[in-house]
Amino acid sequence: MFIYVAFPSFFIMAAIEEEVIHWWKDDRGESHRNALRLESEPPTEPNGFPRDGVVVVRIMNSASQQAIRLSPDEALRMSTQLLSVAKDLLNQKRIMWNRHED
Repeated sequence: MFIYVAFPSFFIMAAIEEEVIHWWKDDRGESHRNALRLESEPPTEPNGFPRDGVVVVRIMNSASQQAIRLSPDEALRMSTQLLSVAKDLLNQKRIMWNRHED
């Protein structure tokens, strides 16, 4: 899926790379939606000078949305940390299951 982002003199095609949606109910039983979306914008060459592409992390809920634009270096740094933390949490759970089974 692509999103077209309008700028005064050109259009940038942002691709939706991944989206994680969580539904939840409040105290009154009403359903609400939260979403975490990962988007990318390709590298550009304004005035013949190459510019990095952009990774956009967007958080959306029923009422609003917020986004942060990351350089490829920042995105790699964050993804490396996310991978490390996720592996550690899965390993901790595995250890707990092993103790539970013994």
